[in-house]
Amino acid sequence: MVRKIIDYKNVPPEILKLLAEKYPDGYDQEDIISFTNADKKYIQAVEIRTEDTIYLIKVSAQLEQAMEDVNQQADFEDNDDSEEIDFQEPLEEEE
Repeated sequence: MVRKIIDYKNVPPEILKLLAEKYPDGYDQEDIISFTNADKKYIQAVEIRTEDTIYLIKVSAQLEQAMEDVNQQADFEDNDDSEEIDFQEPLEEEE
């Protein structure tokens, strides 16, 4: 199995979606894997597994925002029962 360490900016959309599904309410401290990489840098990451790859996605505030954006988009698509509004008609004003 291949292991990849990636920054949130390089996460493919399908992996970001898996991440948002695995951690719908965000990740906790117990979900974070900490290690020192080959360059002796301290890394914190969350893990996502596919059939052939283990992704270690570096933890950052931007990753949390990207996950939230994916969840909001999914919620919007799930709640697509909005009514259509004709913007050609003027709105009635209350007095």
